[in-house]
Amino acid sequence: MNIPSETEYRDSMQAAAMAFLQRHQGEYLGNEQLLFTRAVSHLQHALDVPLYMAENLVGLAYGELRSQGLRLQLDVASSSSHTAMITDPGSGMTFAVPVALIVQHLIESPARRRLRAVS
Repeated sequence: MNIPSETEYRDSMQAAAMAFLQRHQGEYLGNEQLLFTRAVSHLQHALDVPLYMAENLVGLAYGELRSQGLRLQLDVASSSSHTAMITDPGSGMTFAVPVALIVQHLIESPARRRLRAVS
């Protein structure tokens, strides 16, 4: 019997999350939080993925889905706990974005577009 490695398992579960998001995104045009929550629930209940891992994998898949076609990338090696370094390989430019600015405009905004599971 061939047992998949942890990396293969995570990759396949992330692919399942991506497939779910792509398949159902039209149903949740005005509420991406609900789409995110439904995808986490799908991984948990249909595929027996633990909650902490399901949230992480759906988050990664969601980021990939919303970033398709963009050249900009997060440079993890150059980033710090207070600054996200974003690079554009096409132009060679790098942007330093303070985490405080990300929090202010995305997390603490009136729209409150938080992409995490809710009970």
